[in-house]
Amino acid sequence: MTSKRLTHIDEKGAAHMVDVSAKEQTSRTAIAKANVFMQAETLELIVSGTAKKGDVLSTARIAGIMAAKKTHDLIPLCHPLALSKVSIDLAADQETSTITITATVKVTGQTGVEMEALTAASIAALTIYDMVKAVDRGIRISDIRLVEKTGGKSGTFRAG
Repeated sequence: MTSKRLTHIDEKGAAHMVDVSAKEQTSRTAIAKANVFMQAETLELIVSGTAKKGDVLSTARIAGIMAAKKTHDLIPLCHPLALSKVSIDLAADQETSTITITATVKVTGQTGVEMEALTAASIAALTIYDMVKAVDRGIRISDIRLVEKTGGKSGTFRAG
């Protein structure tokens, strides 16, 4: 593990919002994923569009987009960003009774969008849970993770 300094902690140990005013504006992208595991019957309700609360996938997609746009209100010290793209892909796998959520967020700015992508994936997963919890309390949300980020001084990251 490297001994990099935490950017949101000053030399006295106090939390602060990082000053990004001197950073170059670059195109930045982040992709995050999350998995939602459930009973096969629950997945069938979602895929068929017959869940009692309505269209689960469309609602989760909208919730993820809204969450990315509100990340600065939810995560302390995050900068408000003028996002240029937020997309939420929801892929159902009948064999594993899983929905994999992929959130992609883009901006041209002075700071990255990793937190926005992670927030979008998390909220989309929580929305799926909320909409079908009445029929399946055993739903499991897992593996919320950053899978790729590009742009900025630190360059490209891809999870192994």
